[in-house]
Amino acid sequence: MRVSVSELTKTFVSKYETVRALDKVSFTSSQGQILTLLGPSGCGKTTLLRCIAGLEFPETGEIQIGEQVVWSAARRISLPPESRGIGMVFQSYAIWPHMNVFENVAYPLRLRKVPRQELTRRVAETLRMVQLEGFKERPATKLSGGQQQRVALARALVAGPRVILFDEPLSNLDAKLRESTRLELRSFLKHLEISALYVTHDQVEALTISDEVAVMKDGVILERGTPEEIYFRADDPYVVSFVGRANFLDAELLSYQGQYASVSTPVGDLVCAAPPGLEAGTPVRMYARPESFQYVHPEQDPAENEITGTISTLLFAGEGYEVTVESGDTTILAKLGAEVDLREGDTVRIRVGRDWCRAVLPKGSS
Repeated sequence: MRVSVSELTKTFVSKYETVRALDKVSFTSSQGQILTLLGPSGCGKTTLLRCIAGLEFPETGEIQIGEQVVWSAARRISLPPESRGIGMVFQSYAIWPHMNVFENVAYPLRLRKVPRQELTRRVAETLRMVQLEGFKERPATKLSGGQQQRVALARALVAGPRVILFDEPLSNLDAKLRESTRLELRSFLKHLEISALYVTHDQVEALTISDEVAVMKDGVILERGTPEEIYFRADDPYVVSFVGRANFLDAELLSYQGQYASVSTPVGDLVCAAPPGLEAGTPVRMYARPESFQYVHPEQDPAENEITGTISTLLFAGEGYEVTVESGDTTILAKLGAEVDLREGDTVRIRVGRDWCRAVLPKGSS
C-alpha cells in the first residue's frame, strides 16, 4: 500500500527551547516497498513515523495511506491509530510480560472483537509464518530477543495491516542475531508483498534491508535513492559521510567528458561522475569509498585515475587489508584484497574507476 506524506511540519516546544522536528517533509512510497528513514538521533525520523501512525499530531501537511487521507491539517482530518490500517513494531517490542505468545499476538484481534474461531485461525496462521507455531503457550518472559522480535512482528501482522511501521526493531539484538534477523525480515516482507516504513540509525541495516533509503537530518530528507545510489552516487556531502567511510578531495572541475568530468585534485587530474551543467573552474569535492580502489601491479602500464603514494599503515581486516596511502599532503584510505604483498613504507599504485568516484558540490553551494 502506498504511503504519501506532504509538507509535514512538527514542532516541539519546551520551557527551554523550540525544536522543529519535521520541516515540510514530503515523500511517497510504493506498493510493496521497504523504505527506510535513516539518520542520527534527533533527526526527526521517529517523529515522522509516529505522525504516520497517529501517535503524534503535526501542525501542517497531509498523510495518505493508499487512497485514504488519514491526516490533513487543512481539511481537519485525523483518523485514530486503529483506523489507519497499520501495524507497528517498536524498538522495545512492547511485548506484554504477563501474557503468553498466543495472547500477545491475539491482542489486536481481541480489541477488534474478532470471533474466537476466526481469531484462533489467524493467530495460528501468523505464528506459522514467523516460525513460532510451537511457542504459542510459552510465556513472553521466557523468549529470546530474536523470538520476542518475531512475536512483535506477528502481532503487527495478524490484523492484516496495509502498511507496517518499524521503529529501530533490531537495536536490542546482539550483532550476529541482528545480521540474520534483518535478512530474514526482508525476505519475509518481500514474500508477503507488504509495504513497510523502517526507521534506523544503523547504516548497514538500512542498506541491506531496504528497497530505498531516505537520509534525514534536522527534520528534512536530504537525499533518497536505492541503497546503491545512496552509497556510491549520493550528491550531498553529509549523506556521503553518514552512510559510510569516504575519501574526500578538494577539487576543481576542468571539463566534461560525456557524462563524466575531469577534475583537478591534489593527487592529479581524475575522471569521475559529476552533476551536469557545472562551469569549468567550479570548486567541487571528489569522493571515493575505500573499497572502490584497486591495487595496480608494478609491471602494469599506467592507467586512468592512478594515484601513487607511500603506505603509512597496513592493517589486516580478514577479507583484505585496510591501507593508508600518503600521496604528497593527501591521505587515501583504501581496502585492498588479501592477495596483495605489501609492507608499510612501500611505494604503491592504486586506481579508482571513473564509475566509482564522484564530484559533488561542497556544502552550502548551489
